[in-house]
Amino acid sequence: MTAATPRTKALGVGLLSALVAAAALALAVTAQAAPTKLVGTVGPGSTISLKTTTGKRVSTLPRGSYSITVKDRSDEHNFAMRGPGASRTLTGVDFVGTKTVTLKLGAGRFTFVCTPHSDDMRGGFSVG
Repeated sequence: MTAATPRTKALGVGLLSALVAAAALALAVTAQAAPTKLVGTVGPGSTISLKTTTGKRVSTLPRGSYSITVKDRSDEHNFAMRGPGASRTLTGVDFVGTKTVTLKLGAGRFTFVCTPHSDDMRGGFSVG
């Protein structure tokens, strides 16, 4: 076995540095790509809400990807979102349980609503 030359050592260090940088970049991209988690609740009774995972009511959000877990606790209500590019019914009226969906939210005003009771059961937030 021959001893490593200064040039061989430099190549090895350079290769190792490149691998470490590539791994760090991959981790940073993965962290940025993970959607922000939100929790929607509908029922029991005439209640509907959208909150952060820490329990704070959502009023403004930055543009991006969101994982929304809806806890539908009544077979009389549903949970629907309305807004630019993301109008969608997340749970149906007969559904009771938990459902998670991922939505990409662009700039604009959004509402969440129980469709059959939209006069009383609604909320909203802005995305900027």
